[in-house]
Amino acid sequence: MVGTEHSIVGQVYAAKTDPEAADALIGQYMGFIRSETVKFIHAAPEDGHEDELSIAMLAFYEAVLSYEKHRGAFLPYAARAIKNRLIDHYRTERRHGNVISLHAPAGGDEESGHLLDALPDHRDEIGAYEQRTASQAEIQEFGAQLARFGLSFSDVADNCPRQDRTLAACRRVLDYARANPELLNKVAETGKLPMNELALGSGTERKTLERHRKYLVAILLAFTNGYEIIRGHLCQIGPGRGGERK
Repeated sequence: MVGTEHSIVGQVYAAKTDPEAADALIGQYMGFIRSETVKFIHAAPEDGHEDELSIAMLAFYEAVLSYEKHRGAFLPYAARAIKNRLIDHYRTERRHGNVISLHAPAGGDEESGHLLDALPDHRDEIGAYEQRTASQAEIQEFGAQLARFGLSFSDVADNCPRQDRTLAACRRVLDYARANPELLNKVAETGKLPMNELALGSGTERKTLERHRKYLVAILLAFTNGYEIIRGHLCQIGPGRGGERK
């Protein structure tokens, strides 16, 4: 067990500065990331919780970047980072009035416990294994496609929009491109964004496209070849909230 942890620490330190090592580590521990997400939401991410899985994936990568040996074993550290990110997500959603907090009292008082504790456990170990296998295969294939254009998963994670208004702008770009498949084909063939067409058609400022080019290329590529699982990982840009442009 100690040897295994030392091995993980070595991989984590390599992933801090090597995008390919980071991609490999994320792919290797996709099952762990998914498992931590399931522990928090008590449901399969495919049941309408793709955003949570995407957030957990980003939290894992951020844990890689911030980890130091004195913080203890890496996997518990990453698990805490994922849980904290998901808690922040639910708090943000609650402020927007979109969800009921899973940490609210289940019976109206603190003694009754939290809603999270009262939810049934829908975990299916066989199904989870099959999903992990499918996820890993799809991630490897998509990673190879990104590499053709000089991109990596860590590039995409670093380039993710962080503000609601920017997410909404990216969503408009994606919606416009999906409505005009010839633009998706251009991205798949060249790995470049047709900036003018996307900016004019989506009503999004060109500087937003340029600032998040890597993220948008990955998102649009995910909609060209049926990457259903990848879309769940990358589409942190959920339904548009009507945010202002950035």
